[in-house]
Amino acid sequence: MDNAQLLNAFSEAITELEPYYRKAVEDGTDEQTIAKEEVALNGTSPFEDRNIILYGPPGTGKTYNTVKYAVAIIENSSLKQIDQEVKDFGYNQVFDRYKGYKDKGQIAFTTFHQSYGYEEFIEGIKPVIDEEHTGEVKYSLESGVFKGFCDAASKLKVVTNNDNSDMISGNPTIWKISLEGAGDNHTKRECFRDNCIRIGWDHLPEQIEYETVCDSSTVRDMLLDFQDNMSIGDVVLSLYNKSTIDAIGIVTGEYIFDNSLGDYKRKRNVRWLATNIRENIYALNGNTNLTTRTLYKLNRINSSDLIEIIEKYQDNYTNTISVEREVKNYVFIIDEINRGNISKIFGELITLIEKSKRLGQEEELTAILPYSKKKFGVPDNVYILGTMNTADRSIALLDTALRRRFKFIEMMPQSGVLDSINVSDIKVSKLLDIINKRIEVLYDREHMIGHAYFMDLRDNPSIECLANIFKNSIIPLLQEYFYEDYNKIQLVLGDMNKIDELKFIKNTKVDSKLFGNISEIDADKDVYQINEEALLNSEAYVQVYEY
Repeated sequence: MDNAQLLNAFSEAITELEPYYRKAVEDGTDEQTIAKEEVALNGTSPFEDRNIILYGPPGTGKTYNTVKYAVAIIENSSLKQIDQEVKDFGYNQVFDRYKGYKDKGQIAFTTFHQSYGYEEFIEGIKPVIDEEHTGEVKYSLESGVFKGFCDAASKLKVVTNNDNSDMISGNPTIWKISLEGAGDNHTKRECFRDNCIRIGWDHLPEQIEYETVCDSSTVRDMLLDFQDNMSIGDVVLSLYNKSTIDAIGIVTGEYIFDNSLGDYKRKRNVRWLATNIRENIYALNGNTNLTTRTLYKLNRINSSDLIEIIEKYQDNYTNTISVEREVKNYVFIIDEINRGNISKIFGELITLIEKSKRLGQEEELTAILPYSKKKFGVPDNVYILGTMNTADRSIALLDTALRRRFKFIEMMPQSGVLDSINVSDIKVSKLLDIINKRIEVLYDREHMIGHAYFMDLRDNPSIECLANIFKNSIIPLLQEYFYEDYNKIQLVLGDMNKIDELKFIKNTKVDSKLFGNISEIDADKDVYQINEEALLNSEAYVQVYEY
C-alpha cells in the first residue's frame, strides 16, 4: 500500500469516527474513551483487553450490555455486529445464546459485596456436615468461583498427527497410581499394552459403598476414589520409585470390574501419552517423595506442569504428540465490582489477571495458592467483565490496583432510545434529557438517571406507568442523591416553574399551632410531600421541559 492509499484509508477512518467524536463533545464524554471504545469494540478489531469495566450512572444498561459484550467476546465478533443483530432480530436472540454459553460453562456471573472474600473467589477451607448425619463436622478444600472457572477454561488437548485427540479436563485431578507396586512387573506391562490401569482387592464386592466392610478405611477410600472420584479427563502418573514415574496417561473410561482378568480386576481405560520413561518429579511434587499407597491425589502438580514432560517423550511414539490449550473464549462477569474489597478478594493474584502475565504469554506468571499449595495462573482465554455504578459512593475507594489493570468504558444515559415513546403528549426523551442536565449542574454527571428506568413504557406507554416510574424510582433516587434537599429536587423536576397543582413535590408551611406555645420551633419551615395527583397529570411532565 503506497502513501496515497494509506492517506486515503486514514481519511476514511477519521470520517467514520467523526460522529462518535461529535457525540463525545455534545455529551461531555471523554473523547479518548469514546475513540478507544468504538475502534476496539464496535469496529473491526477484536477484543484486545482481557479486563473491562462498564461504568456509569444507574439505569444506563451496564448489566444489560454485559450480555452483548460476553456474546461478542465468545464468538470473536465485534460489538457493532451484535448491536446490529439486536436491531434486526431482537435482544432475546442474543440473550438465548448468552444463556447457552452460560449453561456450557463459558460464562459465569457473580456479584461482589462487602463480605465477599478470597475463600469464595479463589479457594478456601469450608466445613462439611457428614452424610451420616452424626453431627460431625469435617473440613474440605474447595475452589472458589473464579479459580474453578479458570480451571475449566484451561483445558489441554493432546493431539497426534493422525488427528486422534483426547481432552485433559479443565480442572483435572492428577493421580499417582501404583500398578502392582513399584518398578517393572507383569501387571504394569499389560496395562501399558492394553491402554488401561488396574488395581486389586478382587475379594471385595465389585461395587464399593461407604458402608462396605473393607480391609481398612484407607483401602475403602482408595477403592471409592478409583470407582467414583476419578473422572474422565483426569491424569494418572504411574509410580516407578519414590521420586520417579514411568508413565503418564489420560483417563478415558469409567470404572469396570473385569472378570475376564486373572487378578487386578478393577479397571479403567486410559490413553497413555508416555510409557517406560524415567522422569524424576520430586521437585515438581514440592520436594516430596511418592509413597507406595496404591492411589492418591498429587495436589501440588497441575496439568500445565506436565506439558513439557509429555512433549519431551513424544519420540517414543510413531505419531507426533503435541499439547494445545483450548482456544475458546470464556467470560467471567463481576457485577458491582467496586463494592468488593479487591485486596481481600484477589489477594496476591491481582497481578495474574494482567494480559501480559496470563498463561500462554511470554511473561506468564503462576502463584502457589496458600491452601492447596498448587500452582495457579489465569488463562489467556479468560475475559473479566465488570460493572460499576458511579452513583455508588464506594467508587471513591476503588482499589488503585484495579484501576491500573482494567480498561474502563463509560456508559451514559441514551435518551435517543426513548424517542419513539410518547405518553399522551409527553416526550419522554426530552423529559429525561432536561432532568439529567439539571442533575449535572446541581450535582455531577456521575449521578444522572439512566434510560433503563423508562423502558417499561415501550410495552405500556400510559400515564399510570410513567407515574409509577416517577413515584417508585425517580423521586426516591433524587431523594438519595440530594439527601432530602427538596429545594434541589424541585429544581430538577421543574416544580419551581409550576403552579401548586402541577408540582410533583409540594411544600407547605408548618402549622404554627402544631407545637402549642413552644417558641423554639421554627414555624416558618416548609414540609414536603409527593403530589400523587400531579404524577397522573400529563401537563406536569410537559412543564418539566417546556417552561
